[in-house]
Amino acid sequence: MYSTEQLADMIQNRLSGLYLEREPANLYQPIEYTLSSGGKRIRPALCLMACNLFSQDINQAIDPAVGIETFHNFTLLHDDIMDKADTRRGRPTVHKKWNDSTAILSGDAMMIEAYSFFLKLPSHLLSEVLPIFNQTAIEVCEGQQYDMNFETMKEVSEASYLEMIRLKTAVLLAGALKIGALIGGASKEKADLLYQFGINAGMAFQLQDDYLDTFGDAKTFGKRIGGDIVEHKKTYLLIQAIDLAPEKAWSILHRPSISEAEKISEITSLYRELEIDKKVLNAIQHYYLMAIDALEHLGLDRIQKEPLLNFLDQLKGRQF
Repeated sequence: MYSTEQLADMIQNRLSGLYLEREPANLYQPIEYTLSSGGKRIRPALCLMACNLFSQDINQAIDPAVGIETFHNFTLLHDDIMDKADTRRGRPTVHKKWNDSTAILSGDAMMIEAYSFFLKLPSHLLSEVLPIFNQTAIEVCEGQQYDMNFETMKEVSEASYLEMIRLKTAVLLAGALKIGALIGGASKEKADLLYQFGINAGMAFQLQDDYLDTFGDAKTFGKRIGGDIVEHKKTYLLIQAIDLAPEKAWSILHRPSISEAEKISEITSLYRELEIDKKVLNAIQHYYLMAIDALEHLGLDRIQKEPLLNFLDQLKGRQF
């Protein structure tokens, strides 16, 4: 079995310099810039990890895994335009370094390139995994649209929020695992169990992100603590606060004279008062245990499961 680090290195080696010499440079340089900007390569590593559960030969899964990573980075490139974000992974975003039009067109090219990596699969595998990739890609777009819709909605239900993060975050982890499993020769039933593992891991991942934005350490989290509060972003925590104490929550958020620091402090205190910090940690634990349960039903031995269990433990314990 390969370690997560070894799998991430394989992806990095395959990605390295792919677009350096292609023309026109103004189309491909932003793609090279985006793909060389780091990241943990979690999704392609999971694709290879799932393949490795059922096959010692993971070479056939490397290009589809790179396709998944290319698609993921395409979504980030376009998200940065929509969010008007200036930086990503410590560097200027593509639309800031170049311009919006370049970022849109390079993102479009990345989406097309993502599909090209799948076309190297044998036809019998392509017909199995391409519908999964298509469904995953459109669901990620649906999740992004729901997230944008929430920006103009006064109230968002917990169920709606959980469905949004399932689409926007969890399905890509799950799809990567299912695609890798099928390439490795897994049965449909086992591939579906890995999909459920990925969904629950992805839900825990996003809820942990919500939690850390308020209760994390800025030094390890890598961005300002309380940014979601300042932006009135409809996170799991804010949705709970509005549900439990709507008048108090809205009075803090919309008080004209309040500073950003005061807003963060008062909303954080409200979260603690309402025990929302404990509620979100309980939700993370729920999805963590659901992921473990899906993994247990695969019928694998301890050594086979170890990489995925390690991934899950790292996800649960992360502070960034």
